[in-house]
Amino acid sequence: MPHLHDPLLVISDLDGTLLEHHSHRWEAASQWISVLRQHDIPLVLCSTKTAAEIMAWQDELSLTGQAFIAENGAVIQLDSRWSDNDDYPRLLTGISHEELLSVLDKLRQKYGFKFTCFADVDENTLCELTGLTRKQASLAKLSEASETLIWRDTEEMMTAFSDQLATLGLMLLQGGRFWHVLDMQAGKDKAIHWLQQQFQQREGRTRITIGLGDSPSDVLLLDAVDYAVIVKGYSRQAVTLQKDNPQRVYRSQHYGPEGWKEGLDHFIAAK
Repeated sequence: MPHLHDPLLVISDLDGTLLEHHSHRWEAASQWISVLRQHDIPLVLCSTKTAAEIMAWQDELSLTGQAFIAENGAVIQLDSRWSDNDDYPRLLTGISHEELLSVLDKLRQKYGFKFTCFADVDENTLCELTGLTRKQASLAKLSEASETLIWRDTEEMMTAFSDQLATLGLMLLQGGRFWHVLDMQAGKDKAIHWLQQQFQQREGRTRITIGLGDSPSDVLLLDAVDYAVIVKGYSRQAVTLQKDNPQRVYRSQHYGPEGWKEGLDHFIAAK
């Protein structure tokens, strides 16, 4: 069982995990966030959100300057203390957002796929589609290496769309409410391993990783860590892991930040 004095690295999803699914409240997790900070244990936020969105949440959670993973692993923000790294301040994996939009537009014109990209609409329309505030919508539109879309076509057309993306080295991921297109070179698991290597090179030690997520879109995250907390969520699909044993995996009884706290209570020994 990991101990607070061990070299730990905590990697957490945001929506439905650290943040309550409906209200986005996080206060139930505040005590653990403080404890991690006191013991110099990094809390890496890992989400579909853009870097701009995550940085706003870092400010809210007093995590400013820590490394994070955005856009499903397509964007990796380095720790603010790593300014000597060649990839500082952030690493973009694979195709850029501008290139991606061009590809999506060509596919839509050639095959008639019906979908709406976040980039297609203004902030007011995005607010109506997503329920985000105007400020949140403006940050959600600042993608750098992926694109979020609302699918408006059949299942058959989605399969054809996914196949076309694959031939171009791109993949289609399902999030909580929307779909995300990004480079096959990206992925939460690859981003986690890359960050682990950075910590190891700088510190000369291997950090024990604890990951927390609530939905099938977090499987790559949860399979990439030493200990996994599956926070009780609202997805109709089960969260199925490759290495699913009780020594490594804990399923919370509570939702959101209460379940997040429950998971860390379970895995991290304080004494």
